Amino acid sequence: MNLMKYKKLFFAISLFFLIPSIFSLVSVGLKPSIDFVGGSQLEIRINDENVNETEIFNTLSELYIIDNVKLADNNKYVISGENINNEIKQQAIVKLGNKYQEVAELKFETVGAILSKELLSKTLTALFLVAAIITIYVWKQFDELKYGVCAILAMFHDSIILLGTFSILGYFFGVQVDVLFVTALLTTLSFSVHDTIVVYDRIRELKRKRRAVDYTEIVNMAVTETLSRSINNSITIILMLFSLALLGGDSIRWFAVALLVGAVTGTYSSTFTAAPLLLLWDEIVIKRSKLKKKK
Repeated sequence: MNLMKYKKLFFAISLFFLIPSIFSLVSVGLKPSIDFVGGSQLEIRINDENVNETEIFNTLSELYIIDNVKLADNNKYVISGENINNEIKQQAIVKLGNKYQEVAELKFETVGAILSKELLSKTLTALFLVAAIITIYVWKQFDELKYGVCAILAMFHDSIILLGTFSILGYFFGVQVDVLFVTALLTTLSFSVHDTIVVYDRIRELKRKRRAVDYTEIVNMAVTETLSRSINNSITIILMLFSLALLGGDSIRWFAVALLVGAVTGTYSSTFTAAPLLLLWDEIVIKRSKLKKKK
């Protein structure tokens, strides 16, 4: 099966998802939760059948700036907004109590601006550190820089699509990125590189066994031999995450969606992005060497 003859198609599919993702990230950006921008979060239980998130939002917006209100569980609501003190918090509960039956405070927490900036800084540092370590590790394991660079490019391919997806979800549905999203993002990086290394390892084995065979054919053989394993392994994860995204509670739904997007893109990129990038790298090197000879 000569899959690599379709490498231009694979790159086109990647661009189809990368372009809107990058456009959304640049023009809209992500919608950060209070974990990154600071603020207060009030969790309450309201035992009233007539309550909904919009009404709670409108009621409390008269008191202080509300960012969003979401249903966390049966009759349990999480209200996020600007930093408030205990006095305003009590006023909010009283205001809701006058409108609904049995309003009970479950949890109240405030995240300061300094702590949120520190968390954002550590998140970005972790991402760049992971990328650098993986590049060096793959480079040393396969004795060629192209393996490390191509693995990282495939990893960034998955990360950008995941970030872009949540940028679009944030714009249309108000979905915020929080610490759980960062966990999903780092997990996606790991998942992407794990599958890519399986393909690269098979390429290395075939290069040793079949030294006379063309490199393009070796990549084709490696991709064909590992494709069914990669798909079968990923399907079990994807089905579980899909079920969790549909049936799980609101508190973990978007975390499951982030992992689901990461699992799908990671499965695709390890075969249809990381492997073709190796061939593209060789093509560029060959063209450069020919130009140097002409000079």
